[in-house]
Amino acid sequence: MKNIFKKSSLLIASFFLLFSCSDYLDINEDPNNPTNVKPELLLASAQNSGARKLNVRMNHVGNFMVYNWSNNIEEFIAYQDEMQYIVNSTFYDDTWDDLYLTLANFHKIEKTSLENYENYQAIAKIMKAFYFQYLVDLYGDIPYTEALQRDLELTPAYDDAEAVYDDLIVQLDAAIELIKNAPSSALDPANNDIMLHGDMDEWIKFANTVKMRILIRQSGMPSKQAYIADKFQDIIDEGSGFITENVTNNPGYITSTGKMNPFFETYGTTLSGSPTSDNRAVKGTQYTIDYLNSTNDTRLEKIYAPIPGGGFAGINQGAPDEQGTVVVPYSGLGNGVLKNFTQDAYILTAAESYFLQAEAVARGYIAGSAQNLYESGIEASYETLGLTAAQANTYYSQATNLVGWNASAGNEIEAIITQKWIALNSINGIESWIEYTRTGFPSGIPLSLIASRPQRPIRLMYPNSEYVANSANVPNQTTDDAFTSPIFWDN
Repeated sequence: MKNIFKKSSLLIASFFLLFSCSDYLDINEDPNNPTNVKPELLLASAQNSGARKLNVRMNHVGNFMVYNWSNNIEEFIAYQDEMQYIVNSTFYDDTWDDLYLTLANFHKIEKTSLENYENYQAIAKIMKAFYFQYLVDLYGDIPYTEALQRDLELTPAYDDAEAVYDDLIVQLDAAIELIKNAPSSALDPANNDIMLHGDMDEWIKFANTVKMRILIRQSGMPSKQAYIADKFQDIIDEGSGFITENVTNNPGYITSTGKMNPFFETYGTTLSGSPTSDNRAVKGTQYTIDYLNSTNDTRLEKIYAPIPGGGFAGINQGAPDEQGTVVVPYSGLGNGVLKNFTQDAYILTAAESYFLQAEAVARGYIAGSAQNLYESGIEASYETLGLTAAQANTYYSQATNLVGWNASAGNEIEAIITQKWIALNSINGIESWIEYTRTGFPSGIPLSLIASRPQRPIRLMYPNSEYVANSANVPNQTTDDAFTSPIFWDN
């Protein structure tokens, strides 16, 4: 059976990925869908399609790139492109296509001509900024000002990545103003908003947190320091602050095929309780398991699952199968990330918000205690995984490097990003990959043993769909660009 699994792995993986891409509540598949659909009928669909992409495919590639996940070579030969760093115009090309489809629905909401939809329009603006940032972070220059026009502009020009970033801040400010100035007649989106349930005060906090992430991403650029400080002051003056609870998505997931949480449906179990193909194929790396063990981090038992008989065992990326017909057990994903069929899908966690704030304080952009924010981020991570604040306190009270806060060590940023890497393990891998590219932290994570190059990729490449449909505008790329052509904030 073991050999059959290995020989058929590519077919199994291809079938499963095809199946997993069908979006629950997605209505983007028909490019000729009516243009007069009311925003309340579009909002949940747009939110849900974006959440599926973020939680499954983007999460998947990110966790491989930052060495959280590996292939269980004992049963499957899979994920070879991820571990060999074979990045080309077909590598995760669905990320581009599906995010633009999601953005098209948000754009339709934002541009509605109907009255009293100010709150819906504000939510759409915020979510457009959220996903456009990921497109910039993964691809660089992108269609933006001429994008999402449907038949009015089928070959949109590419905008400069930094200019897009600057306009995302403008759009987020405009969204906040829409919310604050909405008339009393503005419709309440509570029944259609599957993220924050119409709590517009929380939407302002979410917008501020997205703004903070955009600004922090540029913090290594000397030319942007005055701009970043000015925009942080705008956030302070606005006064609502940042999110303190996980922002999640849940359209009413149920225990039914195609209608459950997409992360659990992909990496958890079938309705009968059998592990899915990806559950059996995705395992933790020995490097990351050792790291968590060495720092007495109880999150280990929630991020990864124990092997039969107890304890944890990982397999590093590209490790050969040297066990013959003996199947060696490895630790898969744990019950802190794989909770149940109806669990919420993560969009932006409280832990990430606190770590962004800690970095903002450490870099001098805002006032506060970087240590307190750092420790709050760890506590939020523990609680998200089903552990307690008391356990988090025991963990960060250690004097261990990059665990206990040590302002005199001069490595505050490294500690913050390392803890963010742990907190986002299996939750938002794409964010960890982008942050690793930006900072180089956590330092020391190894390359895959079968890497085709002596470095990991720093971006995705424009997909084939652009070279077919928008060939006059898409920038020319070679496979080297995935490793040598940084996003503007990494120059």
